[in-house]
Amino acid sequence: MPKIKTNKTAYKKFKITKSGKAKRHGAFLSHNTAKKTSKRINKLQKLVLVSKADLPKVEKMLPGKL
Repeated sequence: MPKIKTNKTAYKKFKITKSGKAKRHGAFLSHNTAKKTSKRINKLQKLVLVSKADLPKVEKMLPGKL
């Protein structure tokens, strides 16, 4: 039997909590930050939970982690 491989890109982008949920960074932060308020930028920098609709996709990319 071949080994089940982890998607390395997903491994770098998602963090797994102790309760088994996945966290991700906010989008829209890589460019055009001059026009965004500092409050908005600070909110986007924080980790947020992956939505329930996207969780099966993350679980498929990270077998054995969730």
